[in-house]
Amino acid sequence: MIRLFAALLIPPEIGRGLQARQVGIEGARWRPLEALHVTLRFFGDIREDVARDLDAELLTVTRRPFEITLAGAGAFDDGDGIHAVWAGVAESPALRALAGACESAARRAGLKPDARNYRPHVTLAYLRRPDPTQVAAWIQANNLLKSPPIAVDRFGLYASFRTKDGSHYRLEAEYPLDQASIA
Repeated sequence: MIRLFAALLIPPEIGRGLQARQVGIEGARWRPLEALHVTLRFFGDIREDVARDLDAELLTVTRRPFEITLAGAGAFDDGDGIHAVWAGVAESPALRALAGACESAARRAGLKPDARNYRPHVTLAYLRRPDPTQVAAWIQANNLLKSPPIAVDRFGLYASFRTKDGSHYRLEAEYPLDQASIA
């Protein structure tokens, strides 16, 4: 079994700006630069043969390159249930189409549909029982976040490995977006 997801890696120059915001919440497990990404589709733990089928299906994804912009900040859940803070992604029909294409590829490879609503974001920290007032202050301090445009000309298939220090990711395959394709 291998734990996989499709994602857009955040460029280092944008990631360094995000890292400057990784302060102000006691006990937060801030994500390192190399872990900053926008998930397109989380596939979960799948067998190696299904992973090969998924790779073959992702190779068929055709989209034109596009741009995204990070915008805003927030948290998942509230009160005692807050478990992550994130940078948002401005609404992008092209990004939603690419995420939808990854979902379709997953279904063709035999995976179950993802029941969650797609909410593009970059997780900046995982939290365990944080002080809600610190989280609220962090969101307020970062809610006007806006990045320069980020060129998206490829996406990747990543393996996720859980360790005592958090998840670590490895690029398994990369899929360029084609200038000539019709999205």
